Amino acid sequence: MEDLRIKANVPLWRKYSLSIQEAAEYYGIGEKRIRQIISENRSADFVLEVGTHTRIKRELFERYLDNSSVV
Repeated sequence: MEDLRIKANVPLWRKYSLSIQEAAEYYGIGEKRIRQIISENRSADFVLEVGTHTRIKRELFERYLDNSSVV
């Protein structure tokens, strides 16, 4: 039987949340640095825990970056 699921290719700039790999690609920041930012800001609004996976809320992380002078 064929797999009838269709995977939507949503552009990164349209996604609500990004994986760490996607965020690294989108923002031009290394995965290691993004993981460090997350660990330093575990309770920040831009951090989203989905089971054992950490996601980054794109728009809120952009605001965080806009207010940061050093990344």
